Amino acid sequence: MAEPISIEFTRFSAFYSPLIATFAGGFLQDEGFDVKHAISQPGKSALTGLADGSVHVAQNAAGYGLIALERGQKPNIRHFAQINERDGFFITARKPDPNFTWDKLKAGEILVDHGDQPLAMFKWACHRMGLDFKSAKVGDAGMGKNDAAFRAGRGDYVHLQGPGPQQLEHDGVGHIVASLADAVGPCAFSSLAATPEWLKTDAAHNFTRAYRKARAWLIATPAAEVAKKELKYFPGIDEGVLRDTIAVYQKLGNWTPHVEITRPAFDAVQDIFMHAGLTTKKYNYEDVVAQPPAG
Repeated sequence: MAEPISIEFTRFSAFYSPLIATFAGGFLQDEGFDVKHAISQPGKSALTGLADGSVHVAQNAAGYGLIALERGQKPNIRHFAQINERDGFFITARKPDPNFTWDKLKAGEILVDHGDQPLAMFKWACHRMGLDFKSAKVGDAGMGKNDAAFRAGRGDYVHLQGPGPQQLEHDGVGHIVASLADAVGPCAFSSLAATPEWLKTDAAHNFTRAYRKARAWLIATPAAEVAKKELKYFPGIDEGVLRDTIAVYQKLGNWTPHVEITRPAFDAVQDIFMHAGLTTKKYNYEDVVAQPPAG
């Protein structure tokens, strides 16, 4: 009899393909799991389900563990495997601009995702690219609404995860001019989280084995083949757009062969969050991160 496993995404995009591939590619099913996945309501965290036991694995980010510690909380949650070691957002303009520079954001409004981490990463990218964030014309249409607002004519630029920007290009609405993966640099951007108790179970070991296989497959497999497996989870997205998005993430190196959240990647997030004012000091790696179960 198949073992139930519940996975919840805080956000759902091609950026999280290492986790999507675990069930889209049949890797979890091969380990004997009956997979259920859900997406959190806007503004809510998938971590909530870990606390009440309704979720086994949550897609989230180690940075949110830092915010919890900053608030004096000690959640019974550990981030045990990375999904992305680079930012997955892009800047899309209304017209092609092969000579785009970040200081152009002083003159044209950019709709920026104001979630804690996406905004912190954007501020860090501005810092690294020599732009004073306060001098940029930054707007926001609200959680999950920037794509529609840009399509409706608001803003000169928009800050979105793939495949949103690629779909804008496909529809003739925008043109990608920059990647935040390059601007931010390596960091522990997104990760898998679970309770320490669950991480000791056989299910956790089996899950991690499937995750390692799915990640290796994703890195080595042509984007067109991956897109065919994942397309049904992206209603309204053109298959070619999904293919191109996956290919870009493969090229950018978002999905590294190792699954561990490394100390350098964690330290980079600490610097980014402190720069954004989300935290005021450094926290212990072990208070946020656990090593992945053997699998």
